[in-house]
Amino acid sequence: MSAEDNLKKLGLELPNIPTPVANYVPWKRAGDMIYLSGQGPRDKDGKHITGLVGKDVTVEQAYEHAKLVGLGLLAAAKQAAGGSLDKVEVLKVLGMVNAVPEFTDQPKVINGCSDLFVAVLGERGRHARSAVGMGSLPNQITVEVEAVMRVVE
Repeated sequence: MSAEDNLKKLGLELPNIPTPVANYVPWKRAGDMIYLSGQGPRDKDGKHITGLVGKDVTVEQAYEHAKLVGLGLLAAAKQAAGGSLDKVEVLKVLGMVNAVPEFTDQPKVINGCSDLFVAVLGERGRHARSAVGMGSLPNQITVEVEAVMRVVE
């Protein structure tokens, strides 16, 4: 089953790639490697989803936010790979969680992104990963995720 078929089966659609708000690009390709800039969760209107995990936002809500970010990363990777997710393999993910200091469930939150990658890409979605807590994130977003992927022929 193709990655696009998996997305449809899951009832998901890739969003538009957000326009950078500073002097950077959404992705950079070097040979077969794709470096994806960090993204945060956005609602259907493109507005940032904000809050402090462990105070304003539950682990379950933040998991869904990380899943939204994963969709955005897949959209950027698809563009970088020439229009096909079937050529994309995830290598490394860095997930950052905007949380209260005593919060320790960062891996559970970032699983939203990781689980999505595996559900859509299968074995090509499995990756190395770090999940860390932050004192704050831009625009007070709940999570930010960046990734390194590659194009496989």
